[in-house]
Amino acid sequence: MKVISEISPLRDQILYWRRQGQRIAFVPTMGHIHYGHLTLVKKARENADVVVVSIFVNPIQFEKDDDFSAYPRTLNKDIAQLKVEGVEVVFTPSTDIMYPQGVDEHSFVDVPTFSHILEGTSRPNHFKGVTTIVIKLFNIVQPDTALFSKKDFQQLAVIDKMVTDLSLPIDIISVPTAREIDGLAMSSRNTHLTVDERQRAPVLVKVLRWISYQIRGGRTDYSELILDGNNQLHEAGLKPNELFIRDAITLQPISNQTSKAVILASSFLGQVRLIDNLTVDLTVQVVDDREE
Repeated sequence: MKVISEISPLRDQILYWRRQGQRIAFVPTMGHIHYGHLTLVKKARENADVVVVSIFVNPIQFEKDDDFSAYPRTLNKDIAQLKVEGVEVVFTPSTDIMYPQGVDEHSFVDVPTFSHILEGTSRPNHFKGVTTIVIKLFNIVQPDTALFSKKDFQQLAVIDKMVTDLSLPIDIISVPTAREIDGLAMSSRNTHLTVDERQRAPVLVKVLRWISYQIRGGRTDYSELILDGNNQLHEAGLKPNELFIRDAITLQPISNQTSKAVILASSFLGQVRLIDNLTVDLTVQVVDDREE
């Protein structure tokens, strides 16, 4: 496995593989690798001859400088885990490599609508930062396919739209959210939870599953469901941040044309912001709280 930190040698390596007729899969990460990342790597291996993983904590997608500084960085451990998985290249650029003129002088890519609703209203620069770094990484790696977790549902929708709008020749593969045994969505930020907070954290997915159960049972009073869900989170000691029930395709409010809904939630537990989501098929009403 090669660890490359500069753009030119990575492009040379990519060109070599291209000339060999090899298919390239790409997994962009911000590091602190956990099993959720490794599921993306394993899926990438199924879809390509070569797997490239990037590790870069992107400053322009953080709303607060202290959040950026606090993001866990475990590069040596990350590289060791990826080596075990047989990853061919880990790309580890510095901020100076990715933004040589500084972030204030850098061009941005902004996806309309999807980037400015839901989470985008409370974090107005977040998705612009995500799409800018993702398309820059795409241009550097030039993969045939790229893999993302469904845990960041809106982010995945934004990236899908960007790829479609800009006619990028990249297949986006979405991978189901990796979860702990108790249902908590895996996240690098979970390591910041105290022992007590970690025990309470699965309440978020339990509330999502309860809302899903109610919808599958025929309830359509979405505002009341959101209110009830936020109350349950509050009673469990979490601080509700956002809770939406939307059309899973358009991210707009549920309409008569909606066939699949998505429940999107974020909540603070101590200093950690947890996010999660579940989709609900509205064409089939069943009394079943199993997740898709």
